[in-house]
Amino acid sequence: MDPPTPEELCLGRQALTVLEAVLLAAAPEEGCALLLGRRDPWRIDHVWPCLNAWEPPPERRHRFALDPREQLQAQKWARERGLTVLGSAHSHPRSAPLPSALDRALAFAPTLMLILGQAEGPGVPAASGGEAWSLACWWLPEHGPPRPLAWRMDDSSDVGLRRHASS
Repeated sequence: MDPPTPEELCLGRQALTVLEAVLLAAAPEEGCALLLGRRDPWRIDHVWPCLNAWEPPPERRHRFALDPREQLQAQKWARERGLTVLGSAHSHPRSAPLPSALDRALAFAPTLMLILGQAEGPGVPAASGGEAWSLACWWLPEHGPPRPLAWRMDDSSDVGLRRHASS
């Protein structure tokens, strides 16, 4: 059975900070991570940093791939804690945070996809590196085009939002 389509996504401040750090650290290559949390309501509790495994490596500046072994490790870790892998996140260091045709083709829909990309338009605040970044959240249904998804930051959780620790 497919997961219900979320109406909104909630991210804790710490998860958002970790996500931004992981994705920006990979520049000039695309960074990537898995998003672990709960549904009903949809909430990201943990960010699982991943290595960009795209081959050949020079194309990692505009492509990303998640290593299936990392995905299995994240699923096991999440399951042991009552969480689930909600989707993935990656960066677009040179373009807007829109899912590309390849992003959509390689995703296991239905799924959540967050993209940190180049912001567009006047009045967009610059990130720490002086570049203007924007985080966009997308719902990728099994059939049909990606749907923009509203997200909000929430500090009210007592769940520890942090990078995973290798066991």
